[in-house]
Amino acid sequence: MTNVVVQDYSIMAKRSAQHQHSDASRDQAMRIARGTQRPGQTKEQTKLISQGIQKGIEQYKKQQNARARELDKKLKKARQQQAAPEAHGIEIPDRVIYRQHWLPWVLLVLSWLGMAVYWFAR
Repeated sequence: MTNVVVQDYSIMAKRSAQHQHSDASRDQAMRIARGTQRPGQTKEQTKLISQGIQKGIEQYKKQQNARARELDKKLKKARQQQAAPEAHGIEIPDRVIYRQHWLPWVLLVLSWLGMAVYWFAR
């Protein structure tokens, strides 16, 4: 019998957490609705506007959670792909070779030669 009671409390805890989120979004929606309230607007109209705003907030939160889950999945997949070459014995070279173009060096040497010729020709 105690197991049933414990299970009921866990269900109630989950529901109360959901209600806390709903209460917070409901309060926020009501503040927004009151902030945009027009003169002569009835309480019922404000309540309907508040409910619409609350649904919008909840939908936005659901979308953000879905995006966060997708991003987490992509990051996890990328990490697994990075770890995969190491696991299969493929060696990735650590050395990076930089190749510079010859033109800047030629221009540098020519400018120094030009300065030397100018200095000695004076």
